[in-house]
Amino acid sequence: MHHTGREIQLAEALVEAADTLTDTFEATRYLQVISDHCVELLAARAAGIMLIDGGRAVSLAGSSRQQEIALDLLQAQHSGGPCLDSYSSGQPVPPVSIRLAHADARWPDFTERALRHDVMATFAVPLRRRETLLGALNVFVPTLPEHDGPAAETELRLAQALADAAAVGLQNHRVYTQYRTLAGQLQEALSSRVRIEQAKGMLAERWGARADEAFMALRQYARRRRLPLDRVASAVIERVADDAELRREFEGTADGPA
Repeated sequence: MHHTGREIQLAEALVEAADTLTDTFEATRYLQVISDHCVELLAARAAGIMLIDGGRAVSLAGSSRQQEIALDLLQAQHSGGPCLDSYSSGQPVPPVSIRLAHADARWPDFTERALRHDVMATFAVPLRRRETLLGALNVFVPTLPEHDGPAAETELRLAQALADAAAVGLQNHRVYTQYRTLAGQLQEALSSRVRIEQAKGMLAERWGARADEAFMALRQYARRRRLPLDRVASAVIERVADDAELRREFEGTADGPA
């Protein structure tokens, strides 16, 4: 089966969009890469992504090509624009003539800046993962694609494929980070428990006492000094804890020797 260069490039872009399960992931750089792929695939002048939460932009990223223009046009949408419209509806905003939109007073701030940058048309697609909306991908083009024609439909579908892949990548990284954090917390809790058991055993052997008596002394020592129990256990293991003070706590327990 013969594949065109554009199809191969799209496949490579989708694979790169999926590569987010890493500790070195950086969201702004990731979104910039997605925007770069969009520019190359759609022969656009520039592209940008706006992450939105609660109806407000929380992060902006522009393509490497004409990055200043992309970011300026994203920032101009604070009072309305294709990104916010696409996010609000959850649907693509088809190619729009900037001149016509400006004449109709549609997105006045945005269209004024777009004309200043010689951008003739724009369209946007939502970043979505099933029912979850994360933002929108905005494409800025030098000419208006054939209105409602197959070319315009193809451009929208390609942009939507990239936006969907980016949404999946972002959500996967979010879940990955949550699991990594949880795994780290569980590992630390386990390590802490091991240190406490080790310290308890060392004190019990040193004092010829029961393990539960050693633990009570260890806990009481930590409470009186408002120290984490794990920190006190580590000090016992490293033999830097005040043994005399620990011994007094042991002797002061109900089951300790008189």
